[in-house]
Amino acid sequence: MAKSKGARIIITLECTECRTNSDKRSAGVSRYTSTKNRRNTTNRLELKKFCTHCNKHTVYKEIK
Repeated sequence: MAKSKGARIIITLECTECRTNSDKRSAGVSRYTSTKNRRNTTNRLELKKFCTHCNKHTVYKEIK
């Protein structure tokens, strides 16, 4: 029997400052993967994480 889709989905978090800031340590955009419960958290997730390109803690937003 086939199971229904679970509540947890895999999301990608992307640094918001890497897109706009040209004065960073290295080229590229920093990304993390994580999971979230789609029933409890319906809107997009925002977390503060360490960016290796900016070399500081920045806000990461969920992308599609």
